[in-house]
Amino acid sequence: MSRLGIFVDRKTLSSAEQLNALIRCRDTAEEMGHGAEFIFPVDIRKIPQMDGLFIRARTDPMNVTYVASRMASFAGIPVIDDPSSIQICSDKVNMYSCLMQHGVKIPRTIFVSQRAFSPERAREIFEDLGSPLIVKEPSTSFSLRVEKVTDPAGLVQVARRYFKMSDWIVAQEFVESTYDWRVGVLGGKFLYACKYIIPSQTFKIQDSVNGHIVYCGVQSVPPDLVPADVRELGVAAGKAIGKGLYGVDIKEGRAGPCVIEVNDNPSLEGGEDTAYPGVYREIVHTLLET
Repeated sequence: MSRLGIFVDRKTLSSAEQLNALIRCRDTAEEMGHGAEFIFPVDIRKIPQMDGLFIRARTDPMNVTYVASRMASFAGIPVIDDPSSIQICSDKVNMYSCLMQHGVKIPRTIFVSQRAFSPERAREIFEDLGSPLIVKEPSTSFSLRVEKVTDPAGLVQVARRYFKMSDWIVAQEFVESTYDWRVGVLGGKFLYACKYIIPSQTFKIQDSVNGHIVYCGVQSVPPDLVPADVRELGVAAGKAIGKGLYGVDIKEGRAGPCVIEVNDNPSLEGGEDTAYPGVYREIVHTLLET
């Protein structure tokens, strides 16, 4: 019998939906004949005793989840998410560079360095990308530090704030849509698909509006209803990053689908897998049986 470690923290257990998802994962492993236990940061030394590690806490190269991933990797233990995936997906410049190198379609994108930025450069960026455009601080997650600007002055204002956190920012063509596709990819293969319905008050799947957090709606989409080009693009994007578990966000623009970003540690507690009851079985199989 193999042992699956599920790495969690207090924030992971902050909602009933997250807790239920974790229990489904544990129960699936046990139904497959394996042991499973939750590992908190205080128990991190248990990781080398596991046969596989599934990280279900926020990943970042600067926090304990990355230490957990590295510990598993050093011990030769299969881990989701692996250290390389965490490093790439936590840095939007790195992530988009990987996608570009593999020919994966993304919105028109410009990397802007603090050293080379000026009001004149802001005007040039608008001439290249059009208006409005999206500005991202590279370490953004959960739609934080992502803003839409409509003129060079707005870009200068946002850039000055983001350059306090990073030497680079990302300027990107705005692709209008009422929803994002989320394509789950595991080991270079399609795993699931859903739609994130964007709240009417914003252009992001999660945002603060008038002091209140608004969240996207989630629609799990059966495989036969997922457009082939969306599915293929999601798989290609996942392969460009690595062999782990990824949530690929895709918009269907006027020029066809394009990848907005690739997320490691994708959410599975919001109903993304409703039409895909075998998701956790596939994850456990990948970690313990391959």
